[in-house]
Amino acid sequence: MPALKVPKTEAEPVKRKLKKLNLYDGKRRPKKEDNFVLLPVIEDRRIYSLGYEVLPIELPFRPERQIYKNLESVLVERLSKEELKYLRRYDVIGDIAVIQIPPQLEHRVDDIVWGLRKVHPFLKVIAKKGFHKGAFRIRDYSILWGEGRLETIHKENGVEIKVDLSKVFFNPRMKGERYRLAQLVRDGERVLIPFAGVLPYALVIARYRRVKITAVELNREAYELGLENIERNRKRLKGNIEFIHGDAFKVLPELPSYDRVISPTPRGVDALALTLSKAREWLHYYDFVHEDELDAFRRKILDECSRQGKRCEIKVKKVNDFKPHVFKVCADVRIFLE
Repeated sequence: MPALKVPKTEAEPVKRKLKKLNLYDGKRRPKKEDNFVLLPVIEDRRIYSLGYEVLPIELPFRPERQIYKNLESVLVERLSKEELKYLRRYDVIGDIAVIQIPPQLEHRVDDIVWGLRKVHPFLKVIAKKGFHKGAFRIRDYSILWGEGRLETIHKENGVEIKVDLSKVFFNPRMKGERYRLAQLVRDGERVLIPFAGVLPYALVIARYRRVKITAVELNREAYELGLENIERNRKRLKGNIEFIHGDAFKVLPELPSYDRVISPTPRGVDALALTLSKAREWLHYYDFVHEDELDAFRRKILDECSRQGKRCEIKVKKVNDFKPHVFKVCADVRIFLE
């Protein structure tokens, strides 16, 4: 069976690409070999056009319990075809699964819980999503199964992130985006991250790069967890993180400019002018934009660059779906020094 020989530094993004192309062989384990990783792939002519060496090697098989299954496949004999159409995407945060149960499937909760435990045998809690509330967009949750807690340790990109879903906002779907930014950052940069939450962006970047990061967060609970996360990952981090508790709109005007600003902006908050004013070379600005308004979003950033006397180049990237026709996007804004 074939495997791709990929440099360690490229293994994660290549693995994600292989999965997206349905070329990754999840039944076999990857293998580390010096400064490379051997990624298991299926026999398909496309693997020879990816730019990596293809080796004919027998990689070990995973135990049956570790072979990837999706929720729909394990519920196919329990739910009707019509019911399966209503299954929603779910998130796994640490050992907690968070799922949305539409009204059409309320009578199938026990089956869905069974299916989630079958797909993810390590789960200790399964919770049902409620609505966001308050200034910090904390969700209501009801526990469907397992231990009566919403606190967990989430692992991603080589760091451990303590999260309490009853107190803070956390999006595990941004794992790939956090890794992307960590690869863009260069050693020696000074980085500013407002709206930093429990520090997922800061931790991942500091894990890979020798940088000085200043992070700002208003939610006291998130700030306390963030401090704990810094200590939890202390031995893993190459970079240094300074964490400030306070309102970004009050704190940032008192801070100097930074080489790079990363703004995981909360929905409904306009921090473009503020964050751009603090960026010397790069701004990565997140927002929620309707597909018909992407050009207008880009023009808005260009107008603000012009207003601040900055010459900018902008690339807008769709990060993930938010709701029909609305995307979470990241504007990568490059600022040219005059």
